[in-house]
Amino acid sequence: MIELPNTSRRKFLRNIGYLSVGFPLISSCFAEQEQKIAERKNFYGDLPGSIRNANAVNAWLQVLEDGRVLIFSGKVELGQGIRMAICQVAAEELDLELDQVEVHLAETGVTPDEGYTAGSGSVPNSAMSVRYAAATARQKLLELASEKLNTTIENLIFYHGTVKTKSGSQSLNFAEILNGAQIDMEVKKPIPVKVSSDYQYVGKAIPRKDIPKMVRGESVYIQDLRFPGMLHARVLRPPSYQAKLIDIDFSNLGTSVAGILKTHVNGSFVGVIAEREYQAVKAVNFLKRVAKWEETTALPNEAALFDHLKSIAEPAQTIRNEGNFSSVNPENKTFKASYTKPYLMHGSIGPGCGIALFDDEILHVWSHSQGIYPMRRALAAMLKMDEDKIHVTSVPGAGCFGHSTADDAAADAAILALAYPGKHIRVQWSRQDEHTWEPYGTAMIMEMEASLDENGKISAWKSDVWTDSHSMRPDSDPATLIDASYLENPVQLRGRGYLGGGHRNADPYYSFPNLQVNAHFFDGPLRISSLRSLGSYANIFAIESFMDELASQAGKDPIDFRIAHLQDQRAIATLKKIKEITQSEPLEVNEGIGFAFSRYKNNTAYCTVAAKVNVNQKSGEIILQKMWAVGDVGQIINLDGIKNQFEGGVIQAASWTLFEQVHFTKKVIRSEDWNDYPIFRFPMIPEVEVHMIDRPEEKAEGGGEVSMPPTGAAIANAIFQAIGKRVNDLPITAEKIVG
Repeated sequence: MIELPNTSRRKFLRNIGYLSVGFPLISSCFAEQEQKIAERKNFYGDLPGSIRNANAVNAWLQVLEDGRVLIFSGKVELGQGIRMAICQVAAEELDLELDQVEVHLAETGVTPDEGYTAGSGSVPNSAMSVRYAAATARQKLLELASEKLNTTIENLIFYHGTVKTKSGSQSLNFAEILNGAQIDMEVKKPIPVKVSSDYQYVGKAIPRKDIPKMVRGESVYIQDLRFPGMLHARVLRPPSYQAKLIDIDFSNLGTSVAGILKTHVNGSFVGVIAEREYQAVKAVNFLKRVAKWEETTALPNEAALFDHLKSIAEPAQTIRNEGNFSSVNPENKTFKASYTKPYLMHGSIGPGCGIALFDDEILHVWSHSQGIYPMRRALAAMLKMDEDKIHVTSVPGAGCFGHSTADDAAADAAILALAYPGKHIRVQWSRQDEHTWEPYGTAMIMEMEASLDENGKISAWKSDVWTDSHSMRPDSDPATLIDASYLENPVQLRGRGYLGGGHRNADPYYSFPNLQVNAHFFDGPLRISSLRSLGSYANIFAIESFMDELASQAGKDPIDFRIAHLQDQRAIATLKKIKEITQSEPLEVNEGIGFAFSRYKNNTAYCTVAAKVNVNQKSGEIILQKMWAVGDVGQIINLDGIKNQFEGGVIQAASWTLFEQVHFTKKVIRSEDWNDYPIFRFPMIPEVEVHMIDRPEEKAEGGGEVSMPPTGAAIANAIFQAIGKRVNDLPITAEKIVG
């Protein structure tokens, strides 16, 4: 039955899916497209994971009263351009103008639960789910239009939000076809998505609509968000990880700082709510002087960090074992090398921020979390609330790929909003809190061993990686939120997070007859979680540095040496392309070009990076002059967006490689600001040139984390080419060059 709604658009959005059109698709709808599909590779395999969890068309799209289409995605815009990519695939399948598609991202109870925006998964999961839902909707709209217009489906065409007869004598827009209802039918294969030869938008470099707004300062980030009567709050952080609050004297706070409305203490959690933000800042500075803490020495000696990590690691787990590493001809030349990566920050330019309002029934939260549904589960567990009583809305924050402080800031705001109902409570973190309390990317150790046969090919390879977990993202375990550890009844972690991230890409993508990869897991001293590309950056830094060294030992060209150990033609194509575009680059004395390759996760997108450096052998100064990246993400959705992601990944990883390292004492983190944790400044950023290989016949992959892993090794290898010195311990600083 089709019900006619009597509701405003606001209620319409709140009640997604309560009106539906759910008839089976008529087989004739598929006839022409099925033949096309049979002639091309069915590269989608199973339906994307996201649509398997929400398989109704109207979970992904709604037709608005004016005939435009509203698309829902549970992913978060982090600067990767997912909103535009989703807009493109929806407009493509429904033959709409781009302006006729509106994309609504990440709001609990409104958009699908798509977990985290992570792992380069937004395009293959969310955008492809939208593609399937839109293609299914297209067929249903054709079927319904044929009934209303009393003509055959073959006599109908789509045109900019209408379905009309080929003669143009009759037409209906989408809203008229549905007559106030929505398409509530299951998305099932086979689904006749468009073939690439019919594309109008997919594969094109269509600029994002939000960039001009950013340039003009019109974009609203969570740090900018304001509500009438909103109050401001800050949280007094403990002086160190293991500190416990003994006593705090509030008696003179009111006379020292104006505008204080409430202080809230729960165990070692101390929050203060004020009328204005600076009053909250002053209040926390006052409370730092009067709070008494019990502290214990909990951190190891930074200078001996890697020895410490090895000493606390568990016995090795063999991740991959092929052939027989120990049976290799003893006459083969054997080489060994070790590599280290320190703790790294996300380094978000804008510190964390969270806003919450408790209206005596629903706790409303605004957050720049990368996973609003998982965060809601963690908040519900920590606060002992029903999930349905928490409503989370995603608001963009400062760009940050990985588990940042966004969830913690939202938890701060939630706790204080419950303590002070009826008002929006805004919690803004300080730069010091951001630097010292964020969950870092873990330190890692990688050891390599390989043998070369008489032909200069690798006959055996062994990798060992020492790593902590790479994901402690909030979900049903509340202890992943930092506040849960400091409340009166602290919560202990129930698990160790995603250990598999530590050995991501630790098994080389190359073909070796004998291969062994071992992982040694430890529970490290610093708070850690997901950082862009997880363990891939460190593992590929080690593998590709070692591959370069082996090429040198074998007297082989570094690119030819890699190609000789590859079987995947798509991988080989990226290496050949990078050689082609760099071979005519001029080099002066003390300049060099280095190369590195990886296939992210060994099963998604490809990237080869080249770096050109100039090294001053006396001072050790490294000038990164230019970088190139060649990528293959299969079918490209937005050429402009994917190139931006590759470029941004290269720049961030270059900053990690040359500058970044978290420093600490035996009690506290001492990297409290940008002076103690330097990153790339604008004048240091090299020219970056990105080339993409489009393969419209292949599955579309994401690119947010693909260019990070090979970047560090490309720079290290360039330094070797420039001055003949290898630095295996990150970051590669001037002191290590001259030392």
